[in-house]
Amino acid sequence: MAWLEITINTAQKSVDEIAAILTANGFSDLLIEDQDQFEDFLEQNKAYWDYIDEAFQHQLQGLSRIKLYLEETDTAALDRLTALVASLSLPMTVAPMADVNWEESWKDNYTAVEVGDRLVVLPYWLQSEEHPGRLPVILDPGLTFGTGAHPSTQMVLRAMEKYVKPGSHCLDLGSGSGILSIAALRLGAGSATGVDIDPKAEDIARENAAYNHFSAPQFTALTGNVTTDRKLMDTLAGKAYGVVLVNIVADVIIALAPVLPTFLGEESILICSGILDTRLQDVLSALTQAGLTVLDAYEQEDWRCVTAKRRTL
Repeated sequence: MAWLEITINTAQKSVDEIAAILTANGFSDLLIEDQDQFEDFLEQNKAYWDYIDEAFQHQLQGLSRIKLYLEETDTAALDRLTALVASLSLPMTVAPMADVNWEESWKDNYTAVEVGDRLVVLPYWLQSEEHPGRLPVILDPGLTFGTGAHPSTQMVLRAMEKYVKPGSHCLDLGSGSGILSIAALRLGAGSATGVDIDPKAEDIARENAAYNHFSAPQFTALTGNVTTDRKLMDTLAGKAYGVVLVNIVADVIIALAPVLPTFLGEESILICSGILDTRLQDVLSALTQAGLTVLDAYEQEDWRCVTAKRRTL
């Protein structure tokens, strides 16, 4: 099926108004690209990341446009849209799109990722690929936030190869796709518990665990915030964890720091990642103030990963 991509350029202050008019006239599947909305989104959610691609931000500079897609054969809809946009005195461009199988083409962006000495992260449709000597971590990247490609995740996985011991219990705070919990089980952990504040993550992590043939009681997925949910905190603190994993961002790690010792025994290891190099000292200070001793700090590109344990008296 051939498609047309229609781009309507608008003024930044009127993009929502124009979108409402298009929707009211039957054109509801809209893609809005607007610098102001993007900046507002970043501001409202700034606690959840430290790094934004500056090149992408530059591309959005001054941008305000609406895109929609029509079948090439739907000339009636195109004529109606053209007349509507003309009545609004807005510029519009129409460009044919290549005939692509969109349901399958997105998979081309994902390949196997070998990490460390023992692990390989595989999209589920490549799970039959052979990677001799490596343990497969199988994911559905179409559903996940955490696919093994990011430096912060790769550093955690490499550290896990060193610290995850056979039969140990692992706690994964900010578990997302469940990639770290699954990797822990592949490395021989007896159980892994993944916790995320996003309820969608719980189902996603369970689905990914199932791709790897893990389920309860080996793998448990929970939803909640350990800094505010006392019941969840008590539930988690009832088990001794050999490794605690926190792959989020610096501000969240800092907020979690006071409760992290609760999950650590004398021999437990904490692995924190998702830390930009510019925030490393802030994280190290928070961990030290929480009664932890920093063991190592790893680096990959602009990102840092820290290992720590409880301070012994």
